[in-house]
Amino acid sequence: MTLPSLKIGDLTATMPVVQGGMGVGISLSGLASAVANEGGIGVIAAAMIGLLDKDVTKDPLAANLRALSREIQKAREKTQGLIGVNIMVALTHFTQLVRTAIESRADFIFSGAGLPTDLPKHLIEACEQKKEDFKTKLVPIVSSARAASILARKWMRNFNYTPDAFVVEGPKAGGHLGFKEEEINDPAFALENIVPPIVEVAKELEDKCGRAVPVIAGGGVFTGGDIRRMLDLGASGVQMATRFVATEECDANIRFKEAYVKAKPEDVTIIHSPVGMPGRAIDNDFIEASRKGLKKPFRCIYHCVKTCNREKTPYCIALALLSAMRGNLKTGFAFCGTNVGRIDRISTVHEVMESLRREYEESAPK
Repeated sequence: MTLPSLKIGDLTATMPVVQGGMGVGISLSGLASAVANEGGIGVIAAAMIGLLDKDVTKDPLAANLRALSREIQKAREKTQGLIGVNIMVALTHFTQLVRTAIESRADFIFSGAGLPTDLPKHLIEACEQKKEDFKTKLVPIVSSARAASILARKWMRNFNYTPDAFVVEGPKAGGHLGFKEEEINDPAFALENIVPPIVEVAKELEDKCGRAVPVIAGGGVFTGGDIRRMLDLGASGVQMATRFVATEECDANIRFKEAYVKAKPEDVTIIHSPVGMPGRAIDNDFIEASRKGLKKPFRCIYHCVKTCNREKTPYCIALALLSAMRGNLKTGFAFCGTNVGRIDRISTVHEVMESLRREYEESAPK
């Protein structure tokens, strides 16, 4: 029994795998195009993507938009497959990044870290102002059926637009989490418990709009067997990130990838992020120092996240993540999913995808 395809609107991924967006700079055109070439959906993370631009201090917004457009174009040159962009609602320049992704003809925009209540407006305005029929699919990231239902109602009422799909992100995901800290280990919020109610919301939407609204499950999905479990719950695909980091094609520095290979299960920790959300990361001296209140003085010129309290935060999370991406884990840290301890070597995206196919087939009921 082979893995099914994932169809979102008129676009079809031959593998039902969405590579999760990872910032700062972990999933750019290199990783995204490699996943797309294997039949999945490759995703570029827009979060402070301009930090890699040499002129970012002169005009952070222009650098971010320029870098995002450039990475989408580079991905297009490397693949004929499907390319998406992950854009956090909490980003200060969310609107401009969305417009850039649409006008650069990204196939998908995945958006979480807040409810993207106005996302369709930017697509509609882009079509009207540019007099072009942009085809970008809009996929909100939610963590509950209530959030999915509220968002769908707002989109229908205000824009006559139904979500093209939903990503359901559970509490075992890496990076910033859409849960309160006390909910992270509560079984009631486990991915297998929050997927079915969101599938029901999606089915109700399908009945109203007359087309499929796929649900994509993410957060703790690591093997082909995990994919089968999610599909059995009604999901149409999965989102995976952690397993793609320790690949040759991942855009991070080799030392970042090696941190994943070396990590043990007990190294995974929950941090209090400066942006006001809990996050999952590999524990290190930088994180321990911040817990002890040791500040890393910085002058904020980026204002990248709306919810960041620049006066009180002990460090700049954008610079910490950039340092880690560049391989300097003394001045930063690596976000990760809960399964990072299961990674034991650096492989390739092709090897990961082939392994997922094999594991899926082997997990079939005997």
